[in-house]
Amino acid sequence: MKIISRTITAAFGLLLFGSCSKDYTNNGLETVLSPSFEIEQVTGRTNSYIVRNTTEGYISTRWNFDKGEGFANGKSIDTVFYPDAGAYSVGMRVMGKGGVFYDAPAQTITVATSDPVSGNLIAGGKMNPEDEASWTKIVISDGVTFALNDGKMVATGGNWGQAAIYQKVNVVAGKKYRFGMTVSGSGATDTWLEVYFGTTQPVAGTDYSNGGNYIGMNTWNGCGNTSFSGNISTIGCAGSIVGKAGEVTFTTGGEKYLLIKTGGASLGTTGMAVDNIELRGM
Repeated sequence: MKIISRTITAAFGLLLFGSCSKDYTNNGLETVLSPSFEIEQVTGRTNSYIVRNTTEGYISTRWNFDKGEGFANGKSIDTVFYPDAGAYSVGMRVMGKGGVFYDAPAQTITVATSDPVSGNLIAGGKMNPEDEASWTKIVISDGVTFALNDGKMVATGGNWGQAAIYQKVNVVAGKKYRFGMTVSGSGATDTWLEVYFGTTQPVAGTDYSNGGNYIGMNTWNGCGNTSFSGNISTIGCAGSIVGKAGEVTFTTGGEKYLLIKTGGASLGTTGMAVDNIELRGM
C-alpha cells in the first residue's frame, strides 16, 4: 500500500509541475516563441531601412522584404533598400531551438518618393490591374491586339497585323540607364517585338520607327521561335543595345516615348507577353 501511495503522490506532483511549466511545442524541445521586430530609417540614406529582430530565444532569422522573392535567410539586424515609391509589407520568420518556425506580424514600410538615381522611371511596369492606366494602346494594323491578363500585357493574333503600347518618360542626356523587361511566349512564327524611345508621339494606324529599335525579339534573327521567358536585355536578339545588358545612353534629354510594338504572321498560342518593365539610372 505504501508503494501505491508513493506512486500516486509522484504522478500528482508531475501533473502539478506540468500545469505550472512554460508553454512547450509538441516536440518538447523548445518554448513557443513570440517573434517581433523593429524598423527604422537609415539616417542620411534615401529609401533605406534597418530591420532588427527583437525576439528572445531564436536560432535564425528569415526576412521577406516584399520583392517577390519570399522569405530568405538574413541577419538579425539587416538593411533593405526600396528604389521605388510604394507600400511594402515586411515579414520576419524565426526558427526556435527545436527547428520550429514562427512568423512575426507583418509591418508596412511606406516609401513616399522613388530614389532619384535607382528609381524606376516607368509607370505601371508591373502590369497590375491599376497599372493599365499608365499605358496607351494603339492598333497599327488589324490582326494584333494588346490586353492585360494575369499580371502581364499580352499581345495576341497575327495575320501580319501590328499593335503597340506606349507612355512618356523623361530622361537626362548622357546619363547611363539600364532597361529591362520580362518577355514570354509559347513560340511565334515570322514575328517581331521591338522597343523604341522616340521623340514623336505614336499614332494609331501608323507604323512607328522613330529613334530605331533598341532591343527586341525577332524570329528571323533566331529568338522567339520556340517557348521563351526571360529578360529581353538577355534573350533579345535584335536592336542597337543587344549584348549590352540593357545599358542605354540618350544623346538628347527630355521627353521620350517608350513604345513597345509587336506583330507578324502568328504570335503563337499564348501570344507575346511583357511585364516588369524598368528603366533605372546606373
